[in-house]
Amino acid sequence: MKKVCTWHYIISFLFVFNLNLLSAQSKSDSLLIKKEITPLTLRFGIDLFQPAISQFDKTIKGFEIVGDLRIKEDIYISTEIGTLERTQQSELINFTTSGSYIKLGADLNMYKNWTGMNNQVYLGIRLANSLYNHNINNYFLYRTEQLYGEEIVESEYSTGKISDLNAQWIEFIVGMKVQVLKNTYMGFSLRLNRLLSNNTPKNFGILFIPGFNRVTDENIFGSSFNYTITYSIPFRFKKYK
Repeated sequence: MKKVCTWHYIISFLFVFNLNLLSAQSKSDSLLIKKEITPLTLRFGIDLFQPAISQFDKTIKGFEIVGDLRIKEDIYISTEIGTLERTQQSELINFTTSGSYIKLGADLNMYKNWTGMNNQVYLGIRLANSLYNHNINNYFLYRTEQLYGEEIVESEYSTGKISDLNAQWIEFIVGMKVQVLKNTYMGFSLRLNRLLSNNTPKNFGILFIPGFNRVTDENIFGSSFNYTITYSIPFRFKKYK
């Protein structure tokens, strides 16, 4: 009887010991898996500002796609691709600018998220390029002459298309993105633009660049703004050493 009780205690002890060992091994494996798997987040969406303003101002038609990829905890590769058409009256010239642009750069998130969150308060930088055309709808060339002490003003009407224009600039950005629904984010950004290069035709000064906005010969700086809605797709991959 004593031998049976003794074996009973020994078997029970071994059973409990094995359970604890398996539990410890399971926790160790779980920690190892977490170290091996690196999370990434792909987020894409649209700029809401341009479609909204085009409903009130018929001289503007634009659309912009935005996206970013988180490659480290606080670092994102970001891009914006858009098209824009705008008709303007400047002094004596009425013209329409149309073209497309692409911006590529990176963002640094300054906000410390809780576990599972992906909100951003960020600083960013972009290199941008725009390909566009100008169509001169009408302009008046004034010539003055003196005749019997009176001034006579003559005007001439002309139209024409100026094609194959391009410009490059750099953008410095401050912005934020906040989760409003599961995997859905609202955000906005303010941008300071510095023009790097711009091919200017001989007979017409460039006054507007899609993606950059207004430009003059005396000022190479500009500003822009966007208001976005984006959707996030988290995914994982195993990182082998």
